[in-house]
Amino acid sequence: MKYLHTMVRIKDIDESLDFYVNKMGMVETKRKEFEQGRFTLIFLAGTDDADAARAQNAPELELTYNWDPEDYDTGRNFGHLAYSVDNIYETCQRLMDAGVTINRPPRDGRMAFVKSPDNISFELLQKGDALEPAEPWASMENTGKW
Repeated sequence: MKYLHTMVRIKDIDESLDFYVNKMGMVETKRKEFEQGRFTLIFLAGTDDADAARAQNAPELELTYNWDPEDYDTGRNFGHLAYSVDNIYETCQRLMDAGVTINRPPRDGRMAFVKSPDNISFELLQKGDALEPAEPWASMENTGKW
């Protein structure tokens, strides 16, 4: 058995790609349009996995856009997607500067949570050992649900 991808539904392709590609730094690896089924699939990978994902040797995130509008509730039963980052503080600062709310700041130098425009929760984890606690993160409160 091999893990292939996680699928999340999105409401707006441009808004979602702005978050996933421009803000999170992911890479689009392929896109498929299904006119008969009236949906679009967009596959993304982390920068470290992009080449392997294109060769189908690394897991991807599949964004599903249904052409006919639907409402998706925000049930926490989905959980979250997790990605490691080189520097948790720099990543969170870059996301904040781009207008992304840090729902659970990296107070411990190890872990943070943010949400996509479609309320998908992302856990960001520091690669390797946790960084030393630092301000403003160490005293930042949680915001909303994560």
